[in-house]
Amino acid sequence: IDDHDPKTFKMLCNGDSTAVFQFESSGMQQILRQAHPDSIEDIVALNALYRPGPMQYIPTFINCKNGKQPIQYPDPDLKPVLENTYGVIVYQEQVMKVAQVIAGYTLGQADILRRIMGKKKADKLAHELPIFEAGAEKLGRTKQHADDIFEMLKPFAGYGFNKSHAVAYSLVAYQTAFLKANYPAEFLAANLTNEMGNPDKFNEYLEVAKEMGLKIQPPDINKSECYFTVVDGVIVYGLAGIKNAGEEPVKLLVAEREKNGPYASFVNFLMRLDGRAYNSKLLESLIKAGAFDSLGVNRPT
Repeated sequence: IDDHDPKTFKMLCNGDSTAVFQFESSGMQQILRQAHPDSIEDIVALNALYRPGPMQYIPTFINCKNGKQPIQYPDPDLKPVLENTYGVIVYQEQVMKVAQVIAGYTLGQADILRRIMGKKKADKLAHELPIFEAGAEKLGRTKQHADDIFEMLKPFAGYGFNKSHAVAYSLVAYQTAFLKANYPAEFLAANLTNEMGNPDKFNEYLEVAKEMGLKIQPPDINKSECYFTVVDGVIVYGLAGIKNAGEEPVKLLVAEREKNGPYASFVNFLMRLDGRAYNSKLLESLIKAGAFDSLGVNRPT
């Protein structure tokens, strides 16, 4: 799929991320509206920042991204490391790279430093600082500048999210958003099917479908499948989505219809089904939901 899909990013910039993996919360929707992400890299960073701790740096990230405040790098050589996150350290890998660039650490040594900082081990930090200073001075930097960078890294080492983890999550989030933006009916049908056992979420997604202008065809014994489906852009209500209509009996009545044709009448329906496949509770639920309306019999009858 297109990883710069305009429809997807327009939807995300509007904060329309209900049912989008990792971006469904109202807080995250608000941040999307403020940040105006325009690349997967932005989505990855917002996903990594939206946690206790690093959340305090979200305003800086947003303001720098949108040109409301200048991007500041602690050292000119760190621009390639921090450019994608607008000067804000977001990832563990960036913490390691800063140590490598500023003090000449190997990536292995930098990872050890990151862990020491993350766990706030004072004795080990005191031991590590002279090593960091010596490495920085060897690369032509002052001791003071090394100390400033070292202090700057401490909170980020504790907050930093693993970028490879954030990318994996955010790629799925982007794919989910792409489906919602480009295949809204199919996307909502799949989510409604997925949430049939969760009444609160199920009702929320029914409302989302209406807000998106999607038409939902009521349950029909001769048109509905077991789960929610899409026909010509219209969501067809799945019979298993009716309260008290279990999936197994519904599958049996759909299988009978597919094998021997549509049900001609309510009595025809009763005659054709194995008595073990249904009970009065199931029948009452189907009737009240209007599943037999198209057969010409009203619900009270």
